[in-house]
Amino acid sequence: MEKYEEIEQDSEVVLVTGGAGFVGSHLVDRLMESGKTVIVIDNLYTGRKRNIFKWLNHPRFEFIRHDVVEPIKLQVDKIYHLACPASPVHYQSDPIKTTMTSVWGTRNMLELAKETGARLLFSSTSEVYGDPHVHPQTESYWGHVNPIGIRSCYDEGKRCAETLMFDYHRTHNVDIRVARIFNTYGPRMMENDGRVVSNFIIQALDGKDLTVYGDGKQTRSFCYVDDLVSGLIALMEGNITGPVNLGNPTEFTIMELANLVKEKIKNNVNVCYEKIPQDDPKQRKPDISLAKKEFNWEPKIPLTKGLDLTIEYFAKRYESQKKKESEKEKK
Repeated sequence: MEKYEEIEQDSEVVLVTGGAGFVGSHLVDRLMESGKTVIVIDNLYTGRKRNIFKWLNHPRFEFIRHDVVEPIKLQVDKIYHLACPASPVHYQSDPIKTTMTSVWGTRNMLELAKETGARLLFSSTSEVYGDPHVHPQTESYWGHVNPIGIRSCYDEGKRCAETLMFDYHRTHNVDIRVARIFNTYGPRMMENDGRVVSNFIIQALDGKDLTVYGDGKQTRSFCYVDDLVSGLIALMEGNITGPVNLGNPTEFTIMELANLVKEKIKNNVNVCYEKIPQDDPKQRKPDISLAKKEFNWEPKIPLTKGLDLTIEYFAKRYESQKKKESEKEKK
């Protein structure tokens, strides 16, 4: 039987919504390792129990299967509100629910924070900038978003949630933090999430051509998940409400990313081109001057190293899946 340390009476209780998801589970790992008492609520729409499996029997950990669209009563000290599907494949599959998750889910967490006096960090997104006319994007830029497009369920849902955060702060003095998260990648991304990093890696491992939308000249800035988690914790523990950009300011074209994945996964694949999706941003790069100034944060893991770690994760899952399929065929 595994032995755990005694729980200290004054152990801070931290709630993580979406804590079984990609970013959320990495945050949970860091919080648990630092001695916090952690409660995860997740409806497992895009989250997976396997991401938090190692903590399920730990006395400082509790998992509750719950949808943030519905209110919940808990006694907590801090709330990291990460619950919402973050990839186009998932948030566009039920756009009404996506909007409700951002708006009603955030309203429910704000009510909980108001009742308990907890500090609430909201995971907003670089998508609030839309297809930007300002480059790189600073927190003072209001954005260029299509309010009725196919991506607006996510973009406008997050923008409205930011509005709620600051209105509760001004009206009810709720202690808030707002993080605008840029493209993040790393282990535990879902294979079918439609994000460019996971798409390229899975296609290359499978020996398929890499799908590039448009001409591949559009840019993104890729932040490794460990760096993002450090930024989220620094923002939560700091003294600034935000919004604060959290992302890697090193900019890559999609073609550069495709070539890098091809170079690392030597599977003799090519690139195929598809029509670019509606409202897909042409440029995306954060100005992180505010995060540097306020809590001395900047990413430390370069894309080449982060990709190696991510490819290693996906390669193990790929081999495991192929082994299962082979064993199934033999039966």
